[in-house]
Amino acid sequence: MNVRKAFNTVVDMLMYLLLLIQMLYVFTGNIIHEFLGIGFFVCLIIHIIIKRKMLPSLFKFKDKSKTRIIVNIVTILLTVVSVILMISSMGVSRTIFPSVHFVDDVDLHIYLATAVLALAVLHGGIKWIRMVKKKKKLAVLVAVGFIGSIAIGLAVVPYLNRHFNKVQIKYSEKIHGETIKWKSSKPLVVYFTRLGNTDFEDNVDAVSGASLLLADGELMGSNQLIADMIDDVIDCDVKTITITGDKYPSSYSSTVSVAGKELKNEARPAIEPIDTNGYNSIILIYPLWWGTVPMPVASFLESCDFSGKDLYLIATQGSSGYGDSVDDIEDMAEGADIHKVMSIYCEDIPDARERIVKWLKELNN
Repeated sequence: MNVRKAFNTVVDMLMYLLLLIQMLYVFTGNIIHEFLGIGFFVCLIIHIIIKRKMLPSLFKFKDKSKTRIIVNIVTILLTVVSVILMISSMGVSRTIFPSVHFVDDVDLHIYLATAVLALAVLHGGIKWIRMVKKKKKLAVLVAVGFIGSIAIGLAVVPYLNRHFNKVQIKYSEKIHGETIKWKSSKPLVVYFTRLGNTDFEDNVDAVSGASLLLADGELMGSNQLIADMIDDVIDCDVKTITITGDKYPSSYSSTVSVAGKELKNEARPAIEPIDTNGYNSIILIYPLWWGTVPMPVASFLESCDFSGKDLYLIATQGSSGYGDSVDDIEDMAEGADIHKVMSIYCEDIPDARERIVKWLKELNN
């Protein structure tokens, strides 16, 4: 019996550890993150098997103390959220279950992981409170752990991902590959990126999520990389949205602040004119800022006549799919026939060429 309890304790501690390490995926990388996820769910299944005889009692609330009822509710919630997290893990998987991948919005996955961690702390904490004498002190620690778990998932993890996630590539390996002979008038590719629109400091590094990367050691905008991929596949015209006024600040957090003020004020920064005449199709590549398009992109959309044109959207993002950008673009690009192409998670941008080729082939048929 003692061996069984000891084994269960080891499994429980391992689950906490694996979950915490998973949430620091910016340091482990995606492959390790996904394998650790499998380890977590294996431990969870073992835990449930060990506790299987107690499962029927979870749904019996009659004649139970308030503490016991709370424990049961937390346990039920933890189990349900863990199962949903397991499903969402396969949905956002890019390595182990790529064929199952069905979600581009990573926000839900992050929220679920945060909820599991917080509920796990509450679940284990309440059980320990019932076993010790100094209940008030432990209750305070459990409350701090619960709040801390939420802070880790919703604040610490996004901060680390934005400030420590470096993307380095060999340009030629990512750009060159299969080409397609276009059968009709080729589309115009228009993209927006921070590079060229920001007064970067000399020592700036590519640690800003979906915006920047290092290509052969040189700073490059992620959306330019996607535009170059498309150009290499079909040999088309490529133009960049460039603001003519004040540039964005070098600091990513400062840029976020400026972009938020622009959105609130519905600003339309002045940009260099882009002639879309003569093009029947336009591929727009844009980063998701505050859940929608950057305001310079709004300036472009409202400055052109899209009547009778197809507008294909490729959004790059750190967790939020398309956000509200599609609805906003429909309001800005009057007359355009708008098509959602793909929302590319920041870590997937360097390896997006295969998806792009597949889409271009479908479009060319």
